Amino acid sequence: MSTQDSAAIHLPSEGRGDSRVEYLGQSMDQLIYDFMQEEKIPGMTLAIVQAPYIPRVVGYGVSNAETGLLASTNTLWPAAEISQGYAAIAAFQLVERGKMDIHDKVSRYVAGLPEAWQNVSVLQLLQHSSGIPDYRKSPQFDMGRDYDPGELLSLVRLNDLEFPSGTDVRQSATNFLLLSMVIDAVAGMPYEEFVRENQFQPLGLQHTMFGKDLGAVQQDNVREHGNEHTLFKSRVGYVNPAETAAGYAVKDGVVKSVPPPARSSLRGFSDIWSTPQEISFWDICLAGSILVKDEKHRDMIYKPIRLDNGKIVPAMAGWQFPHHKGLMDIKGGVPGFSSYICRFTAPSELVCVTLTANKEGVDLTNLARRIAGALDPKLGSGQLDDNSLYLYESVFGVDETMERIEKILAEKSIPVFARIDHGKNAREAGLEMPPSKVVIFGSPKVGTNLMLGNPGIATELPLRIAVWEDKEGSTWISFPHMEKIAREYGVENLPPVAPIRQLLRNIASKAANVY
Repeated sequence: MSTQDSAAIHLPSEGRGDSRVEYLGQSMDQLIYDFMQEEKIPGMTLAIVQAPYIPRVVGYGVSNAETGLLASTNTLWPAAEISQGYAAIAAFQLVERGKMDIHDKVSRYVAGLPEAWQNVSVLQLLQHSSGIPDYRKSPQFDMGRDYDPGELLSLVRLNDLEFPSGTDVRQSATNFLLLSMVIDAVAGMPYEEFVRENQFQPLGLQHTMFGKDLGAVQQDNVREHGNEHTLFKSRVGYVNPAETAAGYAVKDGVVKSVPPPARSSLRGFSDIWSTPQEISFWDICLAGSILVKDEKHRDMIYKPIRLDNGKIVPAMAGWQFPHHKGLMDIKGGVPGFSSYICRFTAPSELVCVTLTANKEGVDLTNLARRIAGALDPKLGSGQLDDNSLYLYESVFGVDETMERIEKILAEKSIPVFARIDHGKNAREAGLEMPPSKVVIFGSPKVGTNLMLGNPGIATELPLRIAVWEDKEGSTWISFPHMEKIAREYGVENLPPVAPIRQLLRNIASKAANVY
C-alpha cells in the first residue's frame, strides 16, 4: 500500500502522548528550576509514570554539593516514609500465605510487650491507630545512633497510650517498628530479608535497598582525584553510577550539610533507600496482583479506613487519600532529605509522580500536582491559576480543614481578625454554591514592617487563607503567593517576607494532612 493510500495519522495534541508537557505556560523543567531556587535545594530527581510506562526520569542539580556529584537517574535517596508502603505489602504477603491474620494481636508474635499494648492488632499498627507513642519524640532518642529494636521500644514502653487503640490515628514510627518485628517472627527471617526476597529481587530492583546495605554500593571516591570521576573509563559498572546523595538543611539562610539518620533508627518506617525510577517501577506493580494477590487486601491498603469506633480516616500505612478519585500520596522526610509520591490510579489517569530532594523539611505536594498537571490539566492544583495562588488539596472537608487551620493559629498565638463563610452568605442571599470559607489573621508587628517598606501593601493585609470545595468535591486550601505580592510592592527583600511565605505553607501542609 502506498503512502497516498494510508490513513492519516493524528498525533496527540493534549494529554497522554502529547510531547508538549507544560503547566500554565511553564515547562516541567522550569517548574522544578523555580522551585529549587525558591527552596534552596541542591539536587532533585523526578520520575513520572504513565502506566505501564516510565517515560521520564530526570536529575536536577547536585546530589552532593561538596563534591559536585550530579543528581541522576541512579542517585540513591532515602525513600523516608514511603518505606511504609513496602512494609504493608510484606504484611499482606504473609497473610496471603496463611502465616498470620491481619487482625492477630501483636503480642502473639512479639514477647514482653507492656500490658497496655497487649490487645493491639497488626491491622492497628498498619492504620497507625494503636495509640502507641512514637519513640522519635522521646528526649533520649538520637537519630544518628544505631539501635536494636528492643532499645527503641524501651524509649516508650513505660508511656501511656496516647488514645484508646482503634479510636484515632496518629503516625508513630513505633507502629512500623513493631510491624517489622511481627514480620521477623512470622516469616522466620529478618524483616529486611523477607522484603528483599519478595519485593526487591522479584521486581529486579537493583538500586533499592535498606540503609544498612548502603556500604555494599561501590562508589568512585572522587575526593581522591580532585572531585573527578575516573573509574568509569575502565570499569563499566561505574558508567551512570549508583551514588548515595548527601543531605542538607537551610539554617539562617545558609545551606548546611546534615548527616543522614543511622541505618537502624527508623526500621520498617523510613529505612529504605532507592531511586525514583525504581520506586516508580514498584508503583506500577502495586496496581494489580503482582505483589498482593487478593483485591480485598489491596483495598485494605489503598483506601480510607474505618476504625473500630466507626470513624472514617482518609489514610492507611503512610498513604493518604484526598477526594480526587483514585489519588493517594505519601509525604516523606528524614534529616537532610525530603521525598514524595503521588499516584493517580483512576483508569483514565494512571499517572504517578515521584520526587526526591536533598533538603529536609520540604513539602513537595504542590510541585508534584503541577507536574501532574503538565501531563493532564485535570490532575493539576485545583484547575486554577496557581501562578497567582498557592493551592493545596486537603484530605478533609471544608469545615474540618478550617477548624484545623484555626487550631494551628491558636497554637501559634496568631490573632484571628475575621471569619467569612461565603457558602452561608450565598444561601442567605437565595443562591447556591459549594462550601467556601476564609479566615483573616496576622501579626501587627510583622505587617507593620511591610507597610513601612511600602504603605500600598496595606491593601494585601492582613493575611488570609481560603478553604473551598471544587465542582468535583475536592477541598482546597488557597492563598496568594506572598513573595510575588512583596515583589509587586518592591519589599521582597524585607526580613518578614520569607517567614510569612513559610508560615502559610506550613499551615496548609499541617491542616490538610492526617500525618
